[in-house]
Amino acid sequence: MTERPNEQSSPPPLPPSAGARSPGGERQRGLLAGLRIRKKLMLLHTLFSLTLALVLLIPLRPALRGIVHKGEQRQAQDLLAIIHEDPARVHALNNPEAGITLSLTDANAPGAELALSSPGLPVPTGSPNEPGASMLALPTGELVRASVTHDRARREVLKVYLLMTAALFGVYALVALALEIFILPQHVYGPIRRMLRADRAVQEGDKSAELISEKHIPADELGEIMRSRNASIRSLRTHESDLADALDRFETLASDLRRKNHMLETARRNLEGADRLASLGMMSAGIAHELNTPLAVAKGLVEKLDREPGHTLSESESALLTRVMGRLERLSESLLDFARARPPESRPASPRAIVEEAFTLVRLDREASAFDLVNDLSPDLIVACDEDRMVQVFVNLIRNAVDAIRSRGLGPGQSSPRIEVASDLSRREDADWLSITITDNGPGIDPELLPSLFEPFVSTELDARGTGLGLAVAEGIVREHAGVILARNRPGRGGAVFEVMLPLESGAQRALHEEPSDPHGRDATPGREDRDA
Repeated sequence: MTERPNEQSSPPPLPPSAGARSPGGERQRGLLAGLRIRKKLMLLHTLFSLTLALVLLIPLRPALRGIVHKGEQRQAQDLLAIIHEDPARVHALNNPEAGITLSLTDANAPGAELALSSPGLPVPTGSPNEPGASMLALPTGELVRASVTHDRARREVLKVYLLMTAALFGVYALVALALEIFILPQHVYGPIRRMLRADRAVQEGDKSAELISEKHIPADELGEIMRSRNASIRSLRTHESDLADALDRFETLASDLRRKNHMLETARRNLEGADRLASLGMMSAGIAHELNTPLAVAKGLVEKLDREPGHTLSESESALLTRVMGRLERLSESLLDFARARPPESRPASPRAIVEEAFTLVRLDREASAFDLVNDLSPDLIVACDEDRMVQVFVNLIRNAVDAIRSRGLGPGQSSPRIEVASDLSRREDADWLSITITDNGPGIDPELLPSLFEPFVSTELDARGTGLGLAVAEGIVREHAGVILARNRPGRGGAVFEVMLPLESGAQRALHEEPSDPHGRDATPGREDRDA
């Protein structure tokens, strides 16, 4: 069915500047950029028809006039041929009212020289005003000039010219009318209106009208555009559906994740009590383990007083008892700190003094007088740490070495028990580190125990004195100081090496003034390489 422009409401006109801008917002150039399609087509085929009419009519008029002029010239030559046979008929044939003019002329007239050179032959002598004139030289030597003008023929030619012009414009009018009534509404305006209505439906969210029906899609380029548009809309809706399904699944997963997080939080709160009890049990065992050394010292001094009535403690024994009591007091305070995390109280301290204190406690606790305890730390070395906790670290490490040698014997080729403490400075990952090594010449560590050596309740001792908490407590204290503790066996020789690495915060904490070092930052004290071998 043909769509007429008055049968359907046309879409609302675009703003004047809308049609003159490209999708990117840049103004399009050209006189037709702001016109709608109907006006563009009307203007274009009007210009085409006018151009075609001018191309046809401009050359046609001179051609028609030339035919008339040739006919007039032909008739003038026929009259001259009659006069050549009978010169007396010049005046008889002269009839200006009928457009025939015959006259005698002299040799000075235009074209006379040509006529005299061709006697007996009519010679054209037409001018722009008299294109049909001819001249003839008579045998008597006279010149006859003939001019014929057919006004009626000229009028008829003009009528033909005007009729052709009218016919051309009439044909244009019929073609334009046929295009505007039968062709363009059905094949151009109609498809464009359908696409505009479908696009408006997409903008308004009306999914029932956003696709163009297949029966309204032509088989031309506009139809290809419509099919491509329908395919794009279907693909868009498919993606929207997939996205909605993905969002639904995501919401379901999010709800499930929230539920599982709630369950995990509930389980975590339920485990806090059990973890607290386990921590309390491990800490209680560790505190009991750490109480043994100061209690053994205090017990020895009390037994000495009991064996010797009236005997008083010496000044050094009193100072030792005071330090032991202070240590017992600090251990009891750690029980009160269980409910809160108390960071180490870092103060500048001398590692050499800390090791000497640890040696003193180990000698009293483990009766290590037969052991050669060597402290090679520099007295100028200062490090920021919690002195009491670091004493506990070195007591545990040295006591572990004493117990290992006492229970399992010396290493191969060793004649007397020896425990040596040395230090070294190094720079790793743009930071300065202090490394303190505790080296013994005992049997070493069982390789199977090395991976779990610092775990709680892992004991390397076979007697009743080992609880398996000393190394775990030492590792925890070092970790609180942002350090690390390592364990290894000495290669090729018996004995174990424990290395405590602590970060240095400033150069003042690592003053090894009198001990030269090699370019790699390692300690170059004589005999050091032999001890670490």
